[in-house]
Amino acid sequence: MIRVGHRGAPAVSEENTLASFDAALEIGVDMIEFDVLASRRDGGALYVAHDDRALDERRSPTLIAALEHFATEPFAGVRLQLDIKRPGVESDVVAALAETGTRARAFISTGVRGVLPRFRALAPEIPLGWTVPDVPLVNGIPLVRDRYRRGIPERAAARIRAGEIDALVPHWRLVDRRLVETVAAAGGEIYTWTVDDAARIVRLAALGVTGVITNDPRLFAAIEQTDAL
Repeated sequence: MIRVGHRGAPAVSEENTLASFDAALEIGVDMIEFDVLASRRDGGALYVAHDDRALDERRSPTLIAALEHFATEPFAGVRLQLDIKRPGVESDVVAALAETGTRARAFISTGVRGVLPRFRALAPEIPLGWTVPDVPLVNGIPLVRDRYRRGIPERAAARIRAGEIDALVPHWRLVDRRLVETVAAAGGEIYTWTVDDAARIVRLAALGVTGVITNDPRLFAAIEQTDAL
C-alpha cells in the first residue's frame, strides 16, 4: 500500500509548507500530496495552498519553490501528487514540472471539471486521478447522496477504460469492496483521503486500495509494527 502524506505531515508541521514536506519525508512516505492554487491577486502565480484564506494567512511557497525542493536528493524516490484547485493552470504546471525535473514523479488529481482532459492532452504520460465526491461540504464533511455513491464505481471504470483517468481519489466514506473491485477490474488505482485513524487504514488496506492519504504519516509506522500492512 502506498503511503501518502496529505499536504505533507500537518499533524507534525504546518500543512503545505516545505517544513511539512520535510516532516513527511523524515517519518517515511512514498508520495506527498499538496495543493496547487492560482492566486487571484498577482497575475495567476501558482502557490502551494488550499485556498485564498491560506494565502492571506501566511506566506505559502510558490509551486516552483516546492518543486525545486522536491528535486533535491533526499526526495529522489518520493512521488508527487499535485491536487489542482482551479482551472487554467495546466500549461504552467506542466512547464514547472519539466523545469524542475520532477515531471516523471508527478501524479495529478482534481475534482475541478475540465482540468484532467487538458492535462491528458498536454502530458499524456502523467497519471491522472479523479477526486470524488465533487459535491458540497457540510461542516467539512462531504455531502454524499446514496444515488451518487452507487454510481461512482461504474462512472470511474468507464473513465478509466476510456483513457480519461488512471485512478480514483475518493473520500474514505465512499470506499467499499464493490468500488475497489470495479476500479481494479478496469485497470485503475484508488488513493483514498483523508484517513487519520489507524484502524480505518488497516480496513482500507484489507479492501485493497492502492494508497491511503493521511494528515499523520506516523500512523503508517504504527500499523507496520503490527504487521497489518
